Amino acid sequence: MRLHEQALLLMKKAGDDEALLIEIVDSMHVSDEIFGFHCQQAVEKLLKSLLSEFGGDFPRTHNLRLLMDLLADAGLTLPQTLADIDLLTPYGTLFRYEDFSSDVELDRRCLLSMVQTLRQIVVNRLSPS
Repeated sequence: MRLHEQALLLMKKAGDDEALLIEIVDSMHVSDEIFGFHCQQAVEKLLKSLLSEFGGDFPRTHNLRLLMDLLADAGLTLPQTLADIDLLTPYGTLFRYEDFSSDVELDRRCLLSMVQTLRQIVVNRLSPS
């Protein structure tokens, strides 16, 4: 698969996660653990989409900070509003396989907005000029 096609596929797959997030953002039947997982997955796919298009290879990782650093190395920095999005990393790794307990509720609307902001960045970058 060519890198541009891979970038488009990853963006599409992230869109599936985002569509689910929109459906469950206000659901009390869905745990923060699951919501956070799908946020992490959407962000991971969007970052990898950008890396496919502009940075080439990237490791098999769920570490969002590493992916963000690779993007920065490729000359693409994310806006300051997304600087802490790597805090979602544990939702794709640690919290996925271990007991999740947190006294802090996720700000689901804020996280969804961050995913949507990142998605718009990817759409703008992948669109023909």
